[in-house]
Amino acid sequence: MFLLTPGDFRTGGSETMFFSKYAALLHILVRVGDVVIVFLTACLAHWVRFGSPLLDGPNPVAVFRVLLLVLLVFPMFGLYRSWRGQSIGAEIGRVALAWTIVMTALLISEWAVKNSGDYSRLWLGGWFVAALLLLVVHRLLGRRLLGSIRTHGIDTRKVVLVGATHAGHKILAAAGNNPWMGLDVIGYVQTPYDDGRAMPNIPCMGDLDTFIAQFQQYAADQIWVALPMRAEAEIKRLLEATSELPVTIRLVPDLFGYELLNHQATQLAGVPVITLRGTRVEGHARIAKAIEDRLLALLILLLLAPLMLLIAVGVKLSSPGPVFYRQKRNGIGGKEIDVWKFRSMHEHVESDGKVTQAMVNDPRVTRFGRFLRASSLDELPQFINVLQGHMSIVGPRPHAVAHNHYFRDRLDGYMQRHGVKPGLTGLAQVSGFRGETDTIEKMVQRVECDIRYINHWSIWLDLRIILRTPLVLIKRANAY
Repeated sequence: MFLLTPGDFRTGGSETMFFSKYAALLHILVRVGDVVIVFLTACLAHWVRFGSPLLDGPNPVAVFRVLLLVLLVFPMFGLYRSWRGQSIGAEIGRVALAWTIVMTALLISEWAVKNSGDYSRLWLGGWFVAALLLLVVHRLLGRRLLGSIRTHGIDTRKVVLVGATHAGHKILAAAGNNPWMGLDVIGYVQTPYDDGRAMPNIPCMGDLDTFIAQFQQYAADQIWVALPMRAEAEIKRLLEATSELPVTIRLVPDLFGYELLNHQATQLAGVPVITLRGTRVEGHARIAKAIEDRLLALLILLLLAPLMLLIAVGVKLSSPGPVFYRQKRNGIGGKEIDVWKFRSMHEHVESDGKVTQAMVNDPRVTRFGRFLRASSLDELPQFINVLQGHMSIVGPRPHAVAHNHYFRDRLDGYMQRHGVKPGLTGLAQVSGFRGETDTIEKMVQRVECDIRYINHWSIWLDLRIILRTPLVLIKRANAY
């Protein structure tokens, strides 16, 4: 669902910093709870390690410094902002990162003054794990409590939706399916940009002129504008007409007619910017993924070196020709790279640069090569490509250059899969779309998986795909 919310155009008096007395109370409880949890888990870990919950030696000073860091660092990660509509997964990730940074800062400061040896590693490790678990549980319970309050009609926001567009229907469905967010859509305003479908279960408030004339009688807290970007005249009229009223106005551009990739809102030197197409693997994320790739590739190559040597001997004995096979593929940004494989076919030359995909009972494939391809062992040399920085362990599988030329002219958005480095395995492969893509429909399914991977990339997603890959290889489905 493409819901881009670059922020409020204006926040009125009806929504203060903590949005309501209920949210304000929960905000205080969560902040106090974090401090209490960090302190109590330090005592608990001390009890387990030393047999007493009373902190002694240098430990009380360390705990005091950590509590100060918690009060300073946690707000910087947005851990006390409104939960309305925020992902629980993102919240847990921010908690884990903030707590890790706090403990890392403690260790670095102690190491700098050469006091790190004064602390028990078991105590610190137990404290870190116990606090992390309870901080996560703390937030889960807080969200559950607030969700229960909102589900019963308390701490809700009355929302008027401007535009029965594709985006408008998505907003209405999201609000109805997630009552814990406390968004009560009380009606919608017709516009010339509507898609013709009726908005179910909510009344129509007329056109924009009628709504503006009668706005105050609805007592709405928020107005959500679900119009296309070309509707700037209507948006401006709405802003001017409500300029003196305490109401929050949010823009949800109807961008469903566009081919979007990793859409997001951000700021550039203080100027609001909406990214319509980009990649999550940028900046720190690119560095993290590169470190992940190099470390895993080096470890795997060291572990599998004996196996690769045996495979090289098997390839040499199976048929005349070189052990390795190099093929031109498109890497990140569409640049050509040489991808390495163990040779699994008899040497042959195809005419006019044509690349024919392997098929069932392909006579070009050697007997040993058939085993290599079914088990994907022929792909092992691509870990060298990973060390070279040309590939990742996880990413869209690289297609032959000829195949790219063929499909990019037939599938809209096909080349977006080159927004990240190609991978040895990918979301498409562990989702059942491995092997020959002899129809446009099969390629569409594979590309959809690749785009979904780029949009939702994370280290954890990479690790899940890596762990699922051996199970897929054991099945040997669609590999020949």
